[in-house]
Amino acid sequence: MTLSLSDYRRYGRQMILNGFGLQGQLRLSYASVVVVGAGGLGCPALQYLGASGIGTTLHFVFPRLSTNSSTRSGRIGIIDHDRVELSNLQRQILHNEETVGMPKAQSAAMALKRINSSLVIDTIAQALTPENAVSLLEPYDIILDCTDNPPTRYLISDTAVVLGKPLVSGAAQKFEAPEHAGTCEETGILGAVTGIIGNLQALETIKILTGLHDAKPTLTLFSALNTPQFRSIKMRSRKSTCPACGQESQKIGAINDIDYVQFCGGATPDWESLGLAESSNPEHRIRVRDLKNALDAKEPINLIDVRPKIEFDICHLSESTHISLSELVASPSSFLSSNANIPTYIICRLGNDSQIAAEALRELKTDRVVKDVVGGLRAWSKDIDLLFPIY
Repeated sequence: MTLSLSDYRRYGRQMILNGFGLQGQLRLSYASVVVVGAGGLGCPALQYLGASGIGTTLHFVFPRLSTNSSTRSGRIGIIDHDRVELSNLQRQILHNEETVGMPKAQSAAMALKRINSSLVIDTIAQALTPENAVSLLEPYDIILDCTDNPPTRYLISDTAVVLGKPLVSGAAQKFEAPEHAGTCEETGILGAVTGIIGNLQALETIKILTGLHDAKPTLTLFSALNTPQFRSIKMRSRKSTCPACGQESQKIGAINDIDYVQFCGGATPDWESLGLAESSNPEHRIRVRDLKNALDAKEPINLIDVRPKIEFDICHLSESTHISLSELVASPSSFLSSNANIPTYIICRLGNDSQIAAEALRELKTDRVVKDVVGGLRAWSKDIDLLFPIY
């Protein structure tokens, strides 16, 4: 087996490393790696996996049979059923403005080909499910979990156990690489953090493939705002009763028999739909159109925005007053107007926290008008002011 002359020049900086060498590069070249999720973690991981030479076409030369040669391909698999959105571009570095609306797997593959045209890439633009997980992941040597939801994480983990494949898993939210992560839309995310964690996943994968990994079980935690930023936690030894790595007969059953969504506590709520849902008491809610009419008519109202201060500072209605949900719930009587005839309207981002705040005020039994704004500021942007920012 050999590399092309251009490959010696391309990969020479890593091949001269002690313990890496030509054999390390060859291992990368004919390795097959699958990345589940081409988002904040998957993009940087894919970028460095592809740049390192994983999944490139190899030319096998047989010295004794000079008239014969054959070609074998390593490969990189990209599994993601989502499409690129504008909000992804802050951190998902393989996508760009021109690929908004394109399947993420396809967009990421195009970007990788621009970095390394020799890559062999499987583009799988479908969701990983208990029914297809084994068949989709089985052809690869190593699996990277770059997803952002617990049900898929458990599914990938169980599938890796069943297939006996190494699994490299990462998660990120806010300024950190957490053990448990919510969605980026709910919690926020600093783009550079996903880059750090995705790069670490690529690094671990390369170490495994080249034989440089010490195989010691550790958990690495990262926080951009802490000093030091990294902490490494030694994992406990295996439990004999563990269905994943134990020594006893108890093993993971058929994956397609497990409801991973229910196992993780049910589906993630659609907060926007819940914020727009009809209340059992319509008198407790006000539509954005009615709020707009009241503001235009200069009616005296007490409009309270209960989002976090950081979000209020991003954008807000000029007529609103900021009082965080935690403040209001802690002392609701402090935030009613001194004039009993002035109604209080509560607004938030999507129309959910406002319902909690309004109920806390109504529990005071003051007989005052207290309503939450259906759909919150998202509904205001869609139905009243198209120039009002959505974040």
